[in-house]
Amino acid sequence: MNQEVFHDRDLLAAAAGGPVELAPAIMDRLQAGDTDSILTWFEDQHSADIAGLLASLPPGASGRLLRLLPLDERADVFGYLDSDDQIEIGRALGRREFARIVSEMSPDERADLFNRLPHEQQETLLPALAQAEREDIRRLASYPEGTAGAVMTSDYATLPPHLTAREAIESLRLAAPDKETIYNAYVVDEARRLAGVLSLRDLILAEPTAKIADIMDTNVIHARAEDSRAEVARLVAKYDLIALPIINGGDALVGIVTQDDAMDVAEEEATKDFHKVGTVGALATSLKDASIGLLYRKRITWLVLLVFFNIFSGAGLALFERTIVAHVALVFFLPLLIAGGGNAGAQASTLMVRALATGDVRLADWGQMLGRELLVAAALGLTMAAAVAGIGAVRGGPQIALVVAATMVLVVITGSIVGMSLPFLLSRFKLDPASASAPLITSIADVAGVVIYLGIATAVLMA
Repeated sequence: MNQEVFHDRDLLAAAAGGPVELAPAIMDRLQAGDTDSILTWFEDQHSADIAGLLASLPPGASGRLLRLLPLDERADVFGYLDSDDQIEIGRALGRREFARIVSEMSPDERADLFNRLPHEQQETLLPALAQAEREDIRRLASYPEGTAGAVMTSDYATLPPHLTAREAIESLRLAAPDKETIYNAYVVDEARRLAGVLSLRDLILAEPTAKIADIMDTNVIHARAEDSRAEVARLVAKYDLIALPIINGGDALVGIVTQDDAMDVAEEEATKDFHKVGTVGALATSLKDASIGLLYRKRITWLVLLVFFNIFSGAGLALFERTIVAHVALVFFLPLLIAGGGNAGAQASTLMVRALATGDVRLADWGQMLGRELLVAAALGLTMAAAVAGIGAVRGGPQIALVVAATMVLVVITGSIVGMSLPFLLSRFKLDPASASAPLITSIADVAGVVIYLGIATAVLMA
């Protein structure tokens, strides 16, 4: 007993140092056959923390540790692993053990995992599963990536409308062990068409003899299987739903998307948008695990395109070469002015991309938003012009100060209008507004800034 306490304290000390220190301590006990200490440690850990530990170990060791847990806990821990770790550990476990874990996973997680497996691993896994699980995987995996059908689960509770509240509670009590959630039950008719929804709270508070048809909510917020998963996440967040029912073309209930899955979708969509805003291609793995070659491929395309786009800035400088030679002081303010326009455009673009993504702004709002942006940009430009006019006067005199101030106002307005309008334009053509990225907006604002600045300078100073 004292030895066990020592081991637990030893593991506790190792855990304080994070996975880097905990993993070797666990490996030492595993190699020594001291599984009791490991199990004692596992008892106090969340499944996500155990998954984090397994991810830091070799696949073979992770498989041995998984086998120490009861089957339902193995599936729970396995679900917290990222796809690459699931695939590697699945290979280490062997077909039969891997199939047992997959069978215990929730239907949506099971289908997601199946879609990510290499083809040969899919062909090996399917025969080891029960027929009902095989059919469920095939059905859920058949929906296109990015749709509601691809993220829904078939693990939900249904009730017929003729039951009483007492009978419904008993039905849910019997179904609870096999369902992902029973807090909402969906009322369906003989053709499985969605007729209503009621919460467990509604059932508990209802009269025991009340009919489900009389107490259910018939105004059911739902989505269709072909709807985008981003729209599903938006609906779950907007209406603060525990789960969102998904129906097919015949209005039959085919699944639900739970709140935790919707949160995962929202996180993934936000990550994609951040990557697009930075003109970085989508990464199929974490940044930490991404190879140098992958990071290079995901970043090089836009960088090269933007380099060539900025040739127009050089052409603008060449066009006004005489003005620059005559008034060299203009060069001092060039980076400051074009950066001001680019930064204002990037701000406007970021605000508008997010507003379009959340549904706060729609395409029909472009005119209203344009008017507001003009006023805001003018105020910003005047403030920034006042800040730089004094430097212009000191550096080049009153005329240079006038040129710099006027340019600042115009480039800020131009950058802001471009930054605000480009997401609307992309949405109008059914493209992702997140593609109106900061580097793209900045490059457009740079070219416009050079032309505006040197055009005003030529008009004022070379007249």
